[in-house]
Amino acid sequence: MQINLIKGGTHQDHRGILKFFNDFDMTRIRRFYIVEHVDVTTVRAWQGHQKEQKWFYVTEGSFKIVLVSPDDWRQPSENLAYEEIVLDSKNNEILHIPAGFANGFQALEEPSKLTVYSDVTLEESLNDNFRFSESLWYKW
Repeated sequence: MQINLIKGGTHQDHRGILKFFNDFDMTRIRRFYIVEHVDVTTVRAWQGHQKEQKWFYVTEGSFKIVLVSPDDWRQPSENLAYEEIVLDSKNNEILHIPAGFANGFQALEEPSKLTVYSDVTLEESLNDNFRFSESLWYKW
């Protein structure tokens, strides 16, 4: 499965702006949470899941998100290719991260808020949770 961006739409009239995601199928979503970074130096990296999928949506500000597909979940190689994506609330996009990826992210401006949707319960996620050193694959 591939990483992909789901494009949203907007409608504006005299009442304000409506943002929507008519192509985002939420039937798989089991829970969500919101991450708010205290500043632009904070980095959350690396957390990965072999089975869990996630969807990232920036509701305010912007985030740099970096993704890696570990070759070994216990002792991954140090020189793996990564993909860097910037999500900005102005662009109205949802990033789908399929199972099998580790991610790290950093706010690019203050204030920034990131909503994360997951297709598993918290208990299931904790049983599929792999954490790696912040400096392993990417120089933040």
